[in-house]
Amino acid sequence: MRILVTGAAGFIGSAYVHHLLRQHPDDELVALDLLTYAGNLANLAEVRDDPRFRFVQGDIADAELVARIAPRVDAIVNFAAETHVDRSLLDPAAFARANVTGVMTLLEAARTHGLRMLQVSTDEVYGHIPEGEAAREEDPLRPRSPYSAAKAGAELMCQAYVTSYGADVVVTRGANTIGPRQYPEKLVPLFVTNALLDLPLPVYGDGRQVRNWLHAEDHAAAIDLVLRNGASGAAYNVGADNERENLDVVHAILDRLGKPRSLLRHVEDRPGHDRRYGIDTTRIREELGWRPRRDWQQTLDATIDWYVSHPEWWRAVREHDPRFREFYDRQYAHRLAAAAAE
Repeated sequence: MRILVTGAAGFIGSAYVHHLLRQHPDDELVALDLLTYAGNLANLAEVRDDPRFRFVQGDIADAELVARIAPRVDAIVNFAAETHVDRSLLDPAAFARANVTGVMTLLEAARTHGLRMLQVSTDEVYGHIPEGEAAREEDPLRPRSPYSAAKAGAELMCQAYVTSYGADVVVTRGANTIGPRQYPEKLVPLFVTNALLDLPLPVYGDGRQVRNWLHAEDHAAAIDLVLRNGASGAAYNVGADNERENLDVVHAILDRLGKPRSLLRHVEDRPGHDRRYGIDTTRIREELGWRPRRDWQQTLDATIDWYVSHPEWWRAVREHDPRFREFYDRQYAHRLAAAAAE
Protein backbone atom coordinates (compact mmCIF):
# COMPACT_ATOMS: atom_id res chain seq x y z
CA MET A 1 0.00 0.00 0.00
CA ARG A 2 1.12 3.55 -0.74
CA ILE A 3 0.00 5.96 1.96
CA LEU A 4 -0.02 9.75 2.24
CA VAL A 5 0.61 10.58 5.90
CA THR A 6 -0.14 14.21 6.64
CA GLY A 7 1.21 15.89 9.76
CA ALA A 8 3.92 13.25 9.63
CA ALA A 9 6.57 15.32 11.45
CA GLY A 10 4.34 15.87 14.46
CA PHE A 11 3.94 13.78 17.58
CA ILE A 12 1.44 11.01 16.77
CA GLY A 13 2.09 11.36 13.03
CA SER A 14 5.77 10.50 13.46
CA ALA A 15 4.85 7.61 15.76
CA TYR A 16 2.64 6.29 12.97
CA VAL A 17 5.40 6.70 10.36
CA HIS A 18 7.76 4.64 12.51
CA HIS A 19 5.05 2.02 13.09
CA LEU A 20 4.17 1.79 9.40
CA LEU A 21 7.72 1.31 8.16
CA ARG A 22 8.48 -1.18 10.93
CA GLN A 23 5.34 -3.32 10.60
CA HIS A 24 4.69 -3.18 6.83
CA PRO A 25 7.89 -3.73 4.85
CA ASP A 26 6.07 -3.63 1.52
CA ASP A 27 4.35 -0.29 2.14
CA GLU A 28 5.56 3.08 0.91
CA LEU A 29 4.63 6.48 2.25
CA VAL A 30 4.67 10.14 1.38
CA ALA A 31 5.05 12.28 4.49
CA LEU A 32 3.46 15.71 4.12
CA ASP A 33 3.98 18.36 6.80
CA LEU A 34 3.85 22.15 6.85
CA LEU A 35 6.49 22.21 9.62
CA THR A 36 4.71 24.61 11.90
CA TYR A 37 6.04 25.00 15.44
CA ALA A 38 4.96 21.43 16.35
CA GLY A 39 6.37 19.80 13.20
CA ASN A 40 9.95 18.70 13.69
CA LEU A 41 12.10 16.95 11.10
CA ALA A 42 14.14 15.49 13.95
CA ASN A 43 11.11 13.28 14.63
CA LEU A 44 11.73 11.59 11.26
CA ALA A 45 15.52 11.46 11.35
CA GLU A 46 15.60 7.68 11.85
CA VAL A 47 13.63 6.99 8.66
CA ARG A 48 14.68 9.75 6.28
CA ASP A 49 17.06 7.45 4.36
CA ASP A 50 14.53 4.63 4.02
CA PRO A 51 13.81 4.19 0.27
CA ARG A 52 10.12 3.66 1.06
CA PHE A 53 9.89 7.13 2.63
CA ARG A 54 9.53 10.48 0.89
CA PHE A 55 9.06 13.84 2.64
CA VAL A 56 7.19 16.81 1.17
CA GLN A 57 6.87 20.14 2.98
CA GLY A 58 3.45 21.64 2.39
CA ASP A 59 -0.03 22.52 3.58
CA ILE A 60 -3.00 20.14 3.47
CA ALA A 61 -5.13 23.15 2.51
CA ASP A 62 -3.05 23.58 -0.67
CA ALA A 63 -5.41 21.89 -3.14
CA GLU A 64 -2.91 21.94 -6.02
CA LEU A 65 -0.21 20.24 -3.98
CA VAL A 66 -2.59 17.60 -2.62
CA ALA A 67 -3.94 16.97 -6.15
CA ARG A 68 -0.38 16.28 -7.38
CA ILE A 69 0.29 13.72 -4.65
CA ALA A 70 -3.08 11.96 -4.55
CA PRO A 71 -2.78 9.98 -7.83
CA ARG A 72 0.39 8.33 -6.50
CA VAL A 73 -1.11 6.90 -3.30
CA ASP A 74 -3.81 4.44 -2.25
CA ALA A 75 -4.83 5.99 1.07
CA ILE A 76 -4.58 9.12 3.20
CA VAL A 77 -4.06 9.20 6.97
CA ASN A 78 -4.59 12.71 8.27
CA PHE A 79 -2.76 13.76 11.43
CA ALA A 80 -2.27 17.35 10.25
CA ALA A 81 -4.03 19.67 12.69
CA GLU A 82 -3.68 22.42 15.20
CA THR A 83 -4.05 20.41 18.39
CA HIS A 84 -3.52 22.41 21.57
CA VAL A 85 -6.65 23.61 23.38
CA ASP A 86 -4.78 26.50 25.01
CA ARG A 87 -3.64 27.79 21.63
CA SER A 88 -7.16 27.43 20.21
CA LEU A 89 -8.41 29.83 22.88
CA LEU A 90 -5.78 32.35 21.77
CA ASP A 91 -6.25 31.95 17.98
CA PRO A 92 -9.47 30.12 16.98
CA ALA A 93 -9.21 31.07 13.29
CA ALA A 94 -6.01 29.07 12.76
CA PHE A 95 -7.80 25.98 14.05
CA ALA A 96 -10.74 26.39 11.70
CA ARG A 97 -8.43 26.66 8.70
CA ALA A 98 -6.21 23.68 9.49
CA ASN A 99 -8.77 21.38 11.07
CA VAL A 100 -11.75 21.99 8.78
CA THR A 101 -10.68 23.61 5.49
CA GLY A 102 -7.59 21.42 5.23
CA VAL A 103 -9.60 18.27 5.90
CA MET A 104 -12.08 19.20 3.18
CA THR A 105 -9.19 19.53 0.72
CA LEU A 106 -8.03 16.01 1.58
CA LEU A 107 -11.58 14.65 1.33
CA GLU A 108 -11.95 16.11 -2.12
CA ALA A 109 -8.72 14.43 -3.23
CA ALA A 110 -9.86 11.13 -1.71
CA ARG A 111 -13.23 11.39 -3.46
CA THR A 112 -11.74 12.33 -6.81
CA HIS A 113 -9.13 9.56 -6.86
CA GLY A 114 -11.06 6.83 -5.04
CA LEU A 115 -8.76 6.72 -2.01
CA ARG A 116 -9.49 5.47 1.47
CA MET A 117 -9.03 8.24 4.05
CA LEU A 118 -8.62 8.01 7.81
CA GLN A 119 -9.30 11.17 9.79
CA VAL A 120 -7.53 11.24 13.15
CA SER A 121 -9.91 12.93 15.58
CA THR A 122 -10.12 13.16 19.37
CA ASP A 123 -12.29 12.10 22.28
CA GLU A 124 -12.65 15.81 23.06
CA VAL A 125 -15.40 16.07 20.43
CA TYR A 126 -17.76 14.51 22.99
CA GLY A 127 -17.15 17.30 25.48
CA HIS A 128 -17.41 16.74 29.23
CA ILE A 129 -18.55 13.23 30.20
CA PRO A 130 -20.02 12.81 33.70
CA GLU A 131 -18.42 10.40 36.14
CA GLY A 132 -19.57 6.84 35.59
CA GLU A 133 -20.49 7.37 31.94
CA ALA A 134 -18.59 6.59 28.74
CA ALA A 135 -19.16 8.12 25.31
CA ARG A 136 -19.96 5.72 22.49
CA GLU A 137 -19.36 6.42 18.82
CA GLU A 138 -23.05 7.04 18.12
CA ASP A 139 -23.34 9.70 20.85
CA PRO A 140 -23.79 13.34 19.85
CA LEU A 141 -20.72 15.55 19.55
CA ARG A 142 -20.68 18.38 22.10
CA PRO A 143 -17.32 20.14 21.73
CA ARG A 144 -16.56 22.93 24.21
CA SER A 145 -13.32 24.51 22.91
CA PRO A 146 -12.37 25.97 19.52
CA TYR A 147 -10.00 23.03 19.08
CA SER A 148 -12.59 20.31 19.69
CA ALA A 149 -15.21 22.25 17.72
CA ALA A 150 -12.89 22.35 14.71
CA LYS A 151 -12.23 18.63 15.04
CA ALA A 152 -15.96 17.96 15.26
CA GLY A 153 -16.46 20.12 12.17
CA ALA A 154 -13.93 17.99 10.30
CA GLU A 155 -15.78 14.86 11.35
CA LEU A 156 -19.08 16.25 10.09
CA MET A 157 -17.43 17.03 6.77
CA CYS A 158 -16.21 13.43 6.64
CA GLN A 159 -19.76 12.20 7.27
CA ALA A 160 -21.05 14.47 4.53
CA TYR A 161 -18.56 13.08 1.99
CA VAL A 162 -19.51 9.52 2.94
CA THR A 163 -23.23 10.22 2.60
CA SER A 164 -23.17 12.59 -0.38
CA TYR A 165 -20.41 11.07 -2.49
CA GLY A 166 -19.92 7.56 -1.17
CA ALA A 167 -16.36 8.41 -0.10
CA ASP A 168 -14.43 5.73 1.76
CA VAL A 169 -13.66 7.45 5.08
CA VAL A 170 -13.03 6.16 8.61
CA VAL A 171 -12.47 8.15 11.80
CA THR A 172 -10.57 7.47 15.01
CA ARG A 173 -11.28 9.37 18.22
CA GLY A 174 -8.20 9.02 20.37
CA ALA A 175 -7.71 9.61 24.08
CA ASN A 176 -5.00 11.85 25.53
CA THR A 177 -1.78 10.51 24.07
CA ILE A 178 1.72 10.66 25.51
CA GLY A 179 5.09 9.25 24.51
CA PRO A 180 8.32 10.23 22.73
CA ARG A 181 8.63 13.41 20.69
CA GLN A 182 5.56 15.25 21.99
CA TYR A 183 5.96 19.02 21.75
CA PRO A 184 6.55 20.28 25.32
CA GLU A 185 3.46 22.46 25.55
CA LYS A 186 1.22 19.51 26.47
CA LEU A 187 0.77 18.49 30.11
CA VAL A 188 3.13 15.54 30.47
CA PRO A 189 6.14 16.75 28.43
CA LEU A 190 5.75 20.29 29.80
CA PHE A 191 5.73 19.10 33.39
CA VAL A 192 8.51 16.55 32.89
CA THR A 193 10.82 19.12 31.32
CA ASN A 194 9.85 21.82 33.83
CA ALA A 195 10.67 19.42 36.65
CA LEU A 196 14.01 18.53 35.06
CA LEU A 197 14.76 22.27 34.96
CA ASP A 198 13.50 22.76 38.55
CA LEU A 199 10.80 25.12 37.31
CA PRO A 200 7.28 25.32 38.79
CA LEU A 201 4.60 23.06 37.30
CA PRO A 202 1.47 25.19 36.59
CA VAL A 203 -1.59 23.00 37.28
CA TYR A 204 -4.91 24.42 36.08
CA GLY A 205 -7.47 24.90 38.86
CA ASP A 206 -7.66 22.10 41.41
CA GLY A 207 -6.03 19.60 39.04
CA ARG A 208 -8.90 17.14 39.41
CA GLN A 209 -9.67 16.99 35.68
CA VAL A 210 -9.87 13.37 34.52
CA ARG A 211 -8.26 12.13 31.32
CA ASN A 212 -7.84 8.74 29.64
CA TRP A 213 -4.14 8.23 28.81
CA LEU A 214 -2.72 6.28 25.86
CA HIS A 215 0.82 5.61 24.62
CA ALA A 216 1.61 7.00 21.16
CA GLU A 217 2.79 3.64 19.84
CA ASP A 218 -0.43 1.94 20.95
CA HIS A 219 -2.39 4.78 19.36
CA ALA A 220 -0.45 4.41 16.10
CA ALA A 221 -1.15 0.67 16.02
CA ALA A 222 -4.88 1.31 16.51
CA ILE A 223 -4.97 3.86 13.69
CA ASP A 224 -3.19 1.46 11.35
CA LEU A 225 -5.66 -1.32 12.19
CA VAL A 226 -8.66 0.94 11.54
CA LEU A 227 -7.15 2.11 8.25
CA ARG A 228 -6.85 -1.45 6.99
CA ASN A 229 -9.88 -3.12 8.56
CA GLY A 230 -12.31 -0.47 9.80
CA ALA A 231 -15.80 -0.24 8.34
CA SER A 232 -16.20 2.60 5.85
CA GLY A 233 -18.14 5.49 7.35
CA ALA A 234 -17.54 4.34 10.93
CA ALA A 235 -15.81 6.02 13.86
CA TYR A 236 -13.72 4.17 16.44
CA ASN A 237 -12.90 5.31 19.96
CA VAL A 238 -9.28 4.58 20.91
CA GLY A 239 -8.31 4.52 24.57
CA ALA A 240 -6.47 2.36 27.07
CA ASP A 241 -8.93 2.78 29.96
CA ASN A 242 -6.20 4.54 31.95
CA GLU A 243 -8.29 7.23 33.63
CA ARG A 244 -6.30 9.43 35.99
CA GLU A 245 -6.73 12.87 37.47
CA ASN A 246 -4.24 15.43 36.22
CA LEU A 247 -3.05 15.98 39.78
CA ASP A 248 -2.21 12.29 40.16
CA VAL A 249 -0.24 12.40 36.91
CA VAL A 250 1.75 15.41 38.15
CA HIS A 251 2.51 13.71 41.45
CA ALA A 252 3.69 10.58 39.62
CA ILE A 253 5.99 12.66 37.38
CA LEU A 254 7.60 14.41 40.34
CA ASP A 255 8.01 11.17 42.27
CA ARG A 256 9.66 9.31 39.38
CA LEU A 257 12.07 12.19 38.81
CA GLY A 258 12.82 12.52 42.52
CA LYS A 259 11.63 16.12 42.52
CA PRO A 260 9.78 17.81 45.42
CA ARG A 261 6.03 18.27 45.20
CA SER A 262 6.64 21.88 46.22
CA LEU A 263 7.33 22.53 42.51
CA LEU A 264 3.58 22.14 41.89
CA ARG A 265 1.64 25.40 41.51
CA HIS A 266 -2.13 25.62 41.27
CA VAL A 267 -2.91 28.42 38.81
CA GLU A 268 -5.97 30.04 37.27
CA ASP A 269 -7.93 27.52 35.21
CA ARG A 270 -8.40 27.95 31.47
CA PRO A 271 -11.86 28.93 30.14
CA GLY A 272 -14.32 26.11 29.46
CA HIS A 273 -11.98 23.43 30.80
CA ASP A 274 -13.66 20.05 30.37
CA ARG A 275 -13.78 18.21 33.67
CA ARG A 276 -13.65 14.64 32.38
CA TYR A 277 -13.27 12.70 29.16
CA GLY A 278 -14.49 9.12 29.12
CA ILE A 279 -14.93 6.82 26.12
CA ASP A 280 -16.25 3.33 25.49
CA THR A 281 -13.72 1.38 23.40
CA THR A 282 -15.84 -1.73 22.87
CA ARG A 283 -16.12 -1.28 19.10
CA ILE A 284 -12.41 -1.31 18.26
CA ARG A 285 -11.72 -4.09 20.77
CA GLU A 286 -14.55 -6.42 19.72
CA GLU A 287 -14.79 -5.70 15.99
CA LEU A 288 -11.08 -5.30 15.22
CA GLY A 289 -9.37 -7.06 18.12
CA TRP A 290 -7.22 -4.11 19.17
CA ARG A 291 -5.68 -4.01 22.64
CA PRO A 292 -3.09 -1.59 24.04
CA ARG A 293 0.24 -3.25 24.76
CA ARG A 294 1.10 -1.00 27.74
CA ASP A 295 -0.65 -0.44 31.04
CA TRP A 296 -0.76 2.94 32.75
CA GLN A 297 2.50 2.64 34.67
CA GLN A 298 4.41 1.45 31.60
CA THR A 299 2.91 4.27 29.52
CA LEU A 300 3.88 7.04 31.93
CA ASP A 301 7.27 5.64 32.94
CA ALA A 302 8.37 5.08 29.34
CA THR A 303 7.34 8.62 28.45
CA ILE A 304 9.18 10.22 31.36
CA ASP A 305 12.28 8.13 30.72
CA TRP A 306 12.38 9.16 27.06
CA TYR A 307 12.57 12.85 27.95
CA VAL A 308 15.20 12.15 30.60
CA SER A 309 17.37 10.36 28.03
CA HIS A 310 16.78 12.82 25.16
CA PRO A 311 17.57 16.27 26.59
CA GLU A 312 18.97 17.42 23.24
CA TRP A 313 15.53 16.99 21.65
CA TRP A 314 13.49 19.01 24.14
CA ARG A 315 16.18 21.57 24.90
CA ALA A 316 16.32 22.45 21.20
CA VAL A 317 12.65 23.40 21.44
CA ARG A 318 12.58 25.02 24.85
CA GLU A 319 15.83 26.94 24.62
CA HIS A 320 16.20 27.77 20.93
CA ASP A 321 12.68 28.15 19.50
CA PRO A 322 11.24 31.59 20.37
CA ARG A 323 7.75 30.31 19.52
CA PHE A 324 7.81 28.09 22.58
CA ARG A 325 8.90 30.90 24.87
CA GLU A 326 6.32 33.28 23.42
CA PHE A 327 3.49 30.80 24.05
CA TYR A 328 4.74 29.80 27.51
CA ASP A 329 5.01 33.39 28.69
CA ARG A 330 1.63 34.32 27.23
CA GLN A 331 -0.13 31.34 28.77
CA TYR A 332 1.57 30.94 32.14
CA ALA A 333 3.56 34.03 33.20
CA HIS A 334 0.57 35.93 34.62
CA ARG A 335 -0.91 32.79 36.13
CA LEU A 336 2.31 31.87 37.92
CA ALA A 337 2.80 35.45 39.06
CA ALA A 338 -0.70 35.54 40.51
CA ALA A 339 -0.19 32.18 42.24
CA ALA A 340 3.08 33.40 43.78
CA ALA A 341 1.36 36.53 45.10
CA GLU A 342 -1.30 34.57 46.99
